[in-house]
Amino acid sequence: MTVQFTDRPDPARTDAGIVKVSTWDVGTPERQRQAVDAIRKAWESREWPHPGLLSYSVHAGEDGRTLLHHSQWSGEQAYRDFVRESRDARSADIDAAVPGIERLALHTYELYRSGLRAEGDLREPGCVVIVDVEFAGPDPARQRDWVDVVFEALAEDHALAGAIAAHFHVSTDGTRVLNYAEWESADHHIAALAAPGEGIGSPSPLWERVQTYPGMTGGGVNRYTPALSMEAGAGA
Repeated sequence: MTVQFTDRPDPARTDAGIVKVSTWDVGTPERQRQAVDAIRKAWESREWPHPGLLSYSVHAGEDGRTLLHHSQWSGEQAYRDFVRESRDARSADIDAAVPGIERLALHTYELYRSGLRAEGDLREPGCVVIVDVEFAGPDPARQRDWVDVVFEALAEDHALAGAIAAHFHVSTDGTRVLNYAEWESADHHIAALAAPGEGIGSPSPLWERVQTYPGMTGGGVNRYTPALSMEAGAGA
């Protein structure tokens, strides 16, 4: 199989058993660009590594130093096969081109619930907003209940200009939730946060419940620009 470059991944695809998400700290905007170029070269110079890898995407953090890696897999075994057989050679090429990359935590998720784009909506995301939430100890029921409360709160909000879709993932260890939210642009997301009286998370009983949910221990919101997306091509 060959490598095929795409506009974006499909976070809601139904054949993805797990999603791996990690962050690299590369230090500067210039090294961000160099790392994305090195990743592209390391992947396009080789065959697609495993049929169980469904997509691999990289997003550049607006902080000018981080890269978010998002990959969809048929299951954990496919990922383990990739690590055993293919990852080292690609990593070596990337590290040779951009020495000193700091690879931060890797987490494994399953897609739980999506707020999908409307039928016929052809907008492409210019910004991906990653919302991370951490909980004290594993509790799958708590993860899912928190997401359900978020959807209840969102249903009360006014339509958000520039919002395309939101995809809520629960970590397989029961301790985290990740929302992969697609927006037309970072400016649209910033405006939605700042909107008086009707912005995301504006005062309401449901949003208060989201923000003070028992067991929450941390989290964060970070914006990224899509930089690179790949999947298996049709070649032999």
